[in-house]
Amino acid sequence: MSLITIIIIAALLVLLVCTVTAWTLTARRRKLRERFGPEYERTVEAEDSRRAGERELRERQERHDALDIKPLPAPVRDRYAEDWSRVQERFVDRPDDAVHEADRLVTTLMGERGYPTEGYEQQLKDLSVEHGRTLEHYRAAHEVNDRSSHHQATTEELRGAMVHYRALFEELLHDGDRPSGSRA
Repeated sequence: MSLITIIIIAALLVLLVCTVTAWTLTARRRKLRERFGPEYERTVEAEDSRRAGERELRERQERHDALDIKPLPAPVRDRYAEDWSRVQERFVDRPDDAVHEADRLVTTLMGERGYPTEGYEQQLKDLSVEHGRTLEHYRAAHEVNDRSSHHQATTEELRGAMVHYRALFEELLHDGDRPSGSRA
């Protein structure tokens, strides 16, 4: 074998390794984007680099995979649906209280499903794995809930918070009874 042949083979091998590596990284990135939805870009932007953001998302996924997330039995789902109806009814007379109660109900539902509820930031991270497309609703509702605690939210903002809480509530309430192949 001549030196030129060896150099060409080595160059082709390097090119092949680079192509496979690029393809693998692209496939991994695409899976993260599909899994986390808008949360992918939000996390990548919040970190120092795309690599750090993707590492954060993979760590979230590993933590989530270790959780015992379970579907709710029908009677428990029905009870939560009734609780939500009562919260909505209270909104007419006491919108601030209803929003605070909606926040507590969502947190309780998360705990019942198996999500840890030790802090808002961790809740966001844990929810982002299965509910990344609904997470912005939770953020918006939580922000209004915080301002409402200081009597700084308008009735219209409180109404919006209820809508936002309901989006996550409904997803958490019914997520566990979908066939396993239909999860996003």
